[in-house]
Amino acid sequence: MEGNKFSFCPQCGSKNIETHQGGYKWVCPDCGFDLYCNVASAVGVVIVNSEGKVLFERRAKEPRKGTLALPGGFTTMDESAEESVARECLEETGVRPASIRYLCSFPNDYPYRGIHYKTCDLFFTAEFPAGASLHAQEQEVASFEWIAIRGHEDVDALDLGFPSARRTLHVWIDERLKQKY
Repeated sequence: MEGNKFSFCPQCGSKNIETHQGGYKWVCPDCGFDLYCNVASAVGVVIVNSEGKVLFERRAKEPRKGTLALPGGFTTMDESAEESVARECLEETGVRPASIRYLCSFPNDYPYRGIHYKTCDLFFTAEFPAGASLHAQEQEVASFEWIAIRGHEDVDALDLGFPSARRTLHVWIDERLKQKY
């Protein structure tokens, strides 16, 4: 995927802004401004309920509106990935997950309003607390779905919005299979 292009320097307004590194670095020869589009960190969580089903959200906004996603989002400044998982899950679902554990990470592309962001998605597992009830964050979540995932074919059949989530669910299945033996 080709990176982003800008028409003006964000510091001095010059039209001489140069795009480098495939659209992930910009240099202004007029004022010397350099801007890098570094990777953003984001988190997601595989939450399992007492029936062994995984919690999915139906996305309420772009990118990939209407597709399934794991609860999660971008980390904020001065926040650990674990803190971000707990915050994002609470914001989107109204539930603070229990027993958060790191699972894996994958790169991702996140196109938003004409800008392509590269992310490093850090995924975790967690348990759904007994007695908790879901409350959707309206601007983010259209609905919730609890889906049984027994094998790789179940993952491949899902209408997932992001490839990093699909890859994560395959890792999650492999981890579960290891625990059985």
